[in-house]
Amino acid sequence: MVAALDKPSSLIHEIQLEKVGSWNLFKFSEHLQLRMEELLEKKKADQLTADEIAELEAIGELDRIFTHMNAMLAAQDANS
Repeated sequence: MVAALDKPSSLIHEIQLEKVGSWNLFKFSEHLQLRMEELLEKKKADQLTADEIAELEAIGELDRIFTHMNAMLAAQDANS
């Protein structure tokens, strides 16, 4: 289990670049991806602790940042 988190930057060690086609995209490590899925399942069952809620929020924010950055990279590549 990941320790309680309150900032996305505390997950920096769980970031990786993955080659997808001609792009290098920011992705979660397999460990973090599985943890996010586990927390989402617990959320559906209304079984999250306060620490897990904070952890899921940090992971969710990092996911939104990655989605935006990857979209920017794709748009830049399309305009090249």
